[in-house]
Amino acid sequence: MADPAPSSWTSWSGHALVVGCGGIGRALLEALPARAPGLRLWSAGRRQPCDGKADPGEAGAQHLQLDLCDDTSLATFRLQAQRELTPLRLVICTAGVLHAPDLQPEKRLSQVSRVALEHSFAVNAWGPLLLAQAIEAALPRDQPSHFASLSARVGSIGDNRLGGWYAYRAAKAAQNQLLTTLALEWRRRLPQACVTLLHPGTTSTDLSAPFRGGVAAEALFSPHRAATQLLDVLAGQQPGSSGAFLAWDGSTVPW
Repeated sequence: MADPAPSSWTSWSGHALVVGCGGIGRALLEALPARAPGLRLWSAGRRQPCDGKADPGEAGAQHLQLDLCDDTSLATFRLQAQRELTPLRLVICTAGVLHAPDLQPEKRLSQVSRVALEHSFAVNAWGPLLLAQAIEAALPRDQPSHFASLSARVGSIGDNRLGGWYAYRAAKAAQNQLLTTLALEWRRRLPQACVTLLHPGTTSTDLSAPFRGGVAAEALFSPHRAATQLLDVLAGQQPGSSGAFLAWDGSTVPW
């Protein structure tokens, strides 16, 4: 028999997975045990574990190695998920890249490069979809489940007023399209699964560090606050609303 509505996580049993060991990922690992005490908590990412920052083991999570840009790593993880994470009730992908040694947000067309575009798309667009492919077999068929991924308001085509940031904007917009398509497929094949795209707002993490100088103090969220807000939004989602693109306050973000 299916569990109660997805907002009643306290009664859920099975497994929860947070992918990505950045600031929001670590905060989610810390917040989830109180929200869903019956779910066994797992983290996954390239860094082991969480790059020495707030070891997820402190929150009761076990860590698995996963590189979303490596097919061999994804194949290994797929087998681990089927073997160890079934039934997988809650998945939140926080992996993302905005800047790196070979990647900086572009201010003008002349700064666009193929390498930067491919890097951004590999992590921000293809990564969440390939993660969904890797964990699909571990999702329950007869119980509600969530698959959520961090998108960004700058990925909204309808809300683009400033231009620039070509690679990041386009990759997040592509993620939105890919996971909307996934939601439509899973409505037929996994009708109790709910796919959600989440905009966390500007959060005080390494990802936003070089770009938040002009952000007002009240608009800059701590990782803990961002995680709490995202879980509040996610807990209110039902399979019938699968495919939604929602901001941290529950409002709908235009495509």
